[in-house]
Amino acid sequence: MSNVLECRDLVKTYHDGSRELNILCGVNLAVAEGEMLAITGPSGVGKSTLLHLLGTLDLPSSGDILFRGRLLRKMSRGGLNRLRNEQIGFVFQFYHLLPEFTALENVMMPALCRGASPKNCRARAEELLHKVGLAERMTHQPGKLSGGEQQRVAIARALFNSPGIVLADEPTGNLDEKTGRGILDLLWELNEREGLTLVFVTHDERLAQHAARWVHLHEGHAEQRR
Repeated sequence: MSNVLECRDLVKTYHDGSRELNILCGVNLAVAEGEMLAITGPSGVGKSTLLHLLGTLDLPSSGDILFRGRLLRKMSRGGLNRLRNEQIGFVFQFYHLLPEFTALENVMMPALCRGASPKNCRARAEELLHKVGLAERMTHQPGKLSGGEQQRVAIARALFNSPGIVLADEPTGNLDEKTGRGILDLLWELNEREGLTLVFVTHDERLAQHAARWVHLHEGHAEQRR
């Protein structure tokens, strides 16, 4: 089975005045096609930092990231932007929906931002909202949706371009336990039924136990838990 993402000796260092903060200290990690990987660790250990590096939202201090065998450091800024927009889906803890747009319009946004017409995007967005159980809520703006419904819209948006991988940063962190369980059940279903490749960050080790593989960050290093 081929790898979608791989990182080799990944280091991320920040400078705070005269202090050097070593967040990641040589992380090695590979994510196979169709795999579900959980990343855990205490607050401040670098979970979100690692996810942002994998998603090309930030650049490593040293080390390499490969997407389907391609070295990201050898790609131009435009190439990285295209890769991020077309091949990587993001789901965040706080949804990041645009409040003035409907659920349907939010799901279409990845294509609309590339200049596509709403007419050409509508069928795909409707299909995805059906898939995440929001067929009756398409015309509602985020303010009229519950937290769980907003996260389902965010998941549908992340899937719009049929990405090679979805990166989810604490996708249930802003939800109550029952609603969060529903979101995770949806992600499990997408992984099992459609082969969605998923990496998710969580502080809750009980959730990580349900993933096919589990990595724990400790003092800047990735330790295999399963």
